[in-house]
This record gives sequence, structure tokens and C-alpha cells, in this order.
Amino acid sequence: MKLNPQQDEAVKYVSGPCLVLAGAGSGKTRVITNKIAYLVQQCGYKARNIAAVTFTNKAAREMKERVGQTLGKAESKGLMVSTFHTLGLNIIRREYKVLGLKAGFSLFDDQDQMALLKELTEKQLDGDKDLLRQLMSAISNWKNDMLTSEQVKGRAVGEQDQLFAFCYEMYLKQMKAYNALDFDDLISLPVLLLRTNEDVRKRWQGRIKYLLVDEYQDTNTSQYELVKLLVGERERLTVVGDDDQSIYSWRGAKPQNLVLLGQDYPSLRLIKLEQNYRSTCRILRAANILIANNPHVYEKTLFSEIPEGEPLKVLMAKNEEHEAERVTGEIIAHKFLNRTNYKDYAILYRGNHQSRLIEKWLVQNKVPYKLSGGTSFFSRAEIKDIMAYLRVLVNPDDDNAFLRIVNTPRREIGPVTLEKLGSYANMRGKSLFAASFEMGLEQHLTGRGLENLQRFTQWIVRIADNSERGNTVEAVRSLVRDINYEDWLYETSSSAKAAEMRMKNVSDLYSWIVADLEGDNYDQEEKTLKEVVLKLTLRDMMERGEEDEDNDAVQLMTLHASKGLEFPYVYLLGSEEGILPHQTSIDEDNVEEERRLMYVGITRAQKELTFTMCKERRQYGELIKPSQSRFLDELPQDDIEWESRKKPVSAEERMEKGQAHIANLRAMFKK
Repeated sequence: MKLNPQQDEAVKYVSGPCLVLAGAGSGKTRVITNKIAYLVQQCGYKARNIAAVTFTNKAAREMKERVGQTLGKAESKGLMVSTFHTLGLNIIRREYKVLGLKAGFSLFDDQDQMALLKELTEKQLDGDKDLLRQLMSAISNWKNDMLTSEQVKGRAVGEQDQLFAFCYEMYLKQMKAYNALDFDDLISLPVLLLRTNEDVRKRWQGRIKYLLVDEYQDTNTSQYELVKLLVGERERLTVVGDDDQSIYSWRGAKPQNLVLLGQDYPSLRLIKLEQNYRSTCRILRAANILIANNPHVYEKTLFSEIPEGEPLKVLMAKNEEHEAERVTGEIIAHKFLNRTNYKDYAILYRGNHQSRLIEKWLVQNKVPYKLSGGTSFFSRAEIKDIMAYLRVLVNPDDDNAFLRIVNTPRREIGPVTLEKLGSYANMRGKSLFAASFEMGLEQHLTGRGLENLQRFTQWIVRIADNSERGNTVEAVRSLVRDINYEDWLYETSSSAKAAEMRMKNVSDLYSWIVADLEGDNYDQEEKTLKEVVLKLTLRDMMERGEEDEDNDAVQLMTLHASKGLEFPYVYLLGSEEGILPHQTSIDEDNVEEERRLMYVGITRAQKELTFTMCKERRQYGELIKPSQSRFLDELPQDDIEWESRKKPVSAEERMEKGQAHIANLRAMFKK
């Protein structure tokens, strides 16, 4: 497929900073992959001096594969295509000494973080889940806004602010003691380093001579800062984004970063991609008219050469149970009449709780479905166990991982033993693992508890030595064998079948590790166990709810999760005031982001789009009569078919429809 003139201009403009304003379905990934190929083949760039950054592993993988198909192995060698966090991790791995980290640092996911904060704030927050979640989110925002604990303390006004600032300081100290980093550190640490260390900054600016950023409207303060520091004064930069699809303000994303670009790079070239290759004209017209109600710095209007297509439909239901029943019935009938596949249908909703009834009706009617954002492979207990063993192998100071495995499977190291070990380790300022080898521990802990503990930590040292000196693959295999993990699974699982499934998961993890250690399809270099464990931990953190199975199943997901995807037939649930737009946004007078969410939902649909709403809905045990979403009123009414306002059907039309139905049935039986 040839590039259109705007796409072509975006690919070939390489002499200065470039902002590609890319509407939904306008082929932005093609622009990025073609531009990388153009830089290598026509502009004399080496692939190893180009970096492309995006937000999900899936997008990065697709991009890497597409560039590989265009350039081939030799020409694309060394190209960096990754998420922001992977790029940050690579910088930290190369520069860990300058950052004052020890080799083999650990990565804490949100569960590790929560466990640590809970333990640190036992006195102050008393395990209050809501406060802990607020604290975790505050810490994340402070790190994204590049604030030190001193700055946070200086800004604290009320009692809770001061308490949280104190907890932040404790958290930072403890993470340093553990030689551990959290997800937000992967951006904030490289930014601080590049800001303050000229040698490191020059080294990375020399390494990355051209930078491309995808989904730019989703960047937060620290990510934008990282981009600026890597690009430097050379200004060789292309960012691709769409301010109308900025839906992550709750994650710190700042759509105004698109505006900042123009101020920071006065010579910025703006190129708009407005031709949509995804949706019918009606769907696009509705999306354009809706989003025109939001203020814009850069105006754009999408157009499509795909014909008008079907009107958009609004289905009325008595209540949410009836809504789920109707959507299930509609999909079954539509599939039967149009001979489509289940995977052609997506059901989108504003909040996860809306999926429960739909799931119930799909199950009852034997309709296969896939729920995005379900349990990720890495959050299964058996995988977290084995990963914790590996984390302790590469960083014995990781107390969180140590506590998870010290008595799993059981080895008679009880809570009393651990409490004594813990208070001794605190007194000595050491990790639990390091404290277990100290002579002084015998004053606090004796007998079987001490023997069992030391037998365990000495075994870890042996495995770690074998892994570093000898055969790493063999060391990982003997780890799973030595702890009799399979027997433990059979003892603790609900059935033999469940134990078998869990052991299969452990084998899958083992295969991944071996493939990574020996150099997989993408990276031919062999890796150390430290690198593999870091990569897998980050992959887990990035890919929760991003599992990729190509089954024939109806797709269920939130509007947030649907971004970047497309489906022939889309059902958008609960188009009502209070749901979409969400009540919180109405109360806070922030309906613009909700409108962008509706816009994302509409532009997922390729052929047909159906909205649903209820006459009554239960909310917090109360029966309410919702009013239709203001967004439905903002759509072009000529393009919408309201079920409640249908024209009466004439006898001829009924006859025609019946004959078409019979013809369809005949065709199906002939198959």
C-alpha cells in the first residue's frame, strides 16, 4: 500500500523536529516503521543509533517486527524499539554505578510496593487499604513530577500531606537498602542522571542520534523530560500523537505536552494525518462532530474513502440484566445472519464492573469471549514463587522476595524465627539474607529455627555460585528440583488437574528463561540471569492485561483498554449520564476527557456501532432512572437510528427482510 502525501511527508522530513498529528486509524505505525527504514536506507543512519519508544510491549513488538520485515536482519541490527520503561531500564543497567546502585538490583511491582508500604507504615496507617492506595498513588505522582522527599516535605500543608511526606522519605530509604527500584524509578532516575551528569548525557545523546516517540499525548512530565534530554540540541526527533485520544490524565499523562513541543522547539514542523483507513463515513462523521465540542490547539478533521455504511444504533433496555441479554442476543443473531466470526465483535464499557452481567449471559448462551485485563501469567502464585526465588538469586538483599520463599515450600522456618531475624537485621542495618550469616544472630536465635534458616540461605549461596560460575540453565533447573516444588503443588492445589496446570505454567516460565539465557529470536546475544530476571519482571509489570491469544471470541474490555485496537462491530454499553460521562468527571467539571473516551470508543468501530442504555439501573443498591448521555445528543442525529423512535415498517419492507433472511439460511445450509 502506497503512502498518501501527508504520510510520505512525515516519513521524509528528517532535518528538524517533527510533530505528526495522527487521527484514529490514519496509519501512524506505518509512518514510524517507514521512517526508520528511510533513515537507515536513505539518510545514512545506523540502526543502532535510532530509538523508537512507545507505551506497550505489544506495540513495541509489532513495530520491531514490521521494521525487521522492511530492513532485514543485518540492516536493523542494534535498533532500539521499546517502551519508555524498558529504555529507562537499559540506561540504568549501563549506568548503575554512577547512580550508586549495586549490580543485581531488583524491580518492585505494585504488589511488592504495597507489601513494603504496609510494613513501613504499620504505626502511622495501621494497614488502612484506602490510605495505602492513596499513598502509593501520591508517591508515583511525586516521582513522575521529579520531586525529592525534601521538596515534598517543603510543600506539605495539612496533616495527611505531612504524614505522607514522612512515609515517602521512609520508603525511599528502605528501597535504597533493598537495592530495589519501582516502576516510576525507571524514568525518574535516568532523567535525574542525564540532567546532572554531562558525561552520561553526552554518551546517550551520541548513542541515540534519532528518536521517534509514539502515542506522545500519553507522556507525563518525567517522560517528556527524558525525551528532551536524549534529543539535546541536535533536535532530531519525530513524535506521533493525537490530542483527541489523550485518556490517561489519572496516570499523569499531560496532553499539553503536545503544545509544549511548539514552545521548546520553535522550528517544529506540524504534519496532520487526517485520512482514516478504518471506519465508514458515518462513524467518522459522528466522531468528528462529537470531538469538535472539545477545545483544540491543533484542528483536524478525519475523512474516509470507505462508503457511508450502516446508521449508528441506540438500543434501549429495561435494566442492566436486560441490557446484557439484549447485547448477547444481538451478537448471536448478527453473526448468524452475516456469517461473521465471534472475534469480529467487541463489547466496550466505562468501568470493569459492567462486564459481570455480560459475562453471565455469554456463558449461558455458550458464546466464547475474552476478557482483557484478566489475570496475567505473572500474577499467578506459582509464577510469583519461582520469580521470587530467581530475584533472591540475583539480589540476595531483596527482603520482599526472601520473605515470600523462605517457607514456601514449608521448611519449618516459622514466624517467630523470622521476627527474630527481622529485628536483628534491622539493628544491624542488613538484609535478612545477609543477617542470617552473622555470628551475632546466635545471641537472638538458636536451635532448629537457626539451623533450618542457615541450611536454606547456604543452599541459595550454592545455587547462586553454580549459576555464576557454571551452567546457569542447569542451576535454574536444580532450583525447582531441589525444593520439590512439584510435590508441594500437588499437596496444596485443589485437585491433581489444578496442580498439573500450575506445574505446566512453571515449565513455560523455565522455557522462556532458557530461551532468553541462550539468546532468543530478537536478541541474538546471550544474557546473564540478572538481565533475564529484570526483563521478565518488567515484562510482567508492562503486560498485565495484555495477553495475546488469537481465539475466535467476543472481546470484552474497558474503553481505556480498547485504545489502539479496531473491530468490525462494536457495542458500547451504558451511554448514560453518570456512566459515560462518569459521575466524578461531571462533579469535577472535567467532561472533556470523558468526551475523548467516547471518541476513542466510536473510532474503534470499522463497520457498525451500537450504543446501549437502560430505563432503570441499580446503583449502590438504589434503583435510579438514568438520562441518556449528553454525548448521544451531540452526535449527528441523521446518522443515528434510535430504537425507541423507529418509523413503522411497511408490509413490503417486512416481506423484503423476510426473503433476505430465508436466502441467508439457505446459503448457510448449503455450506
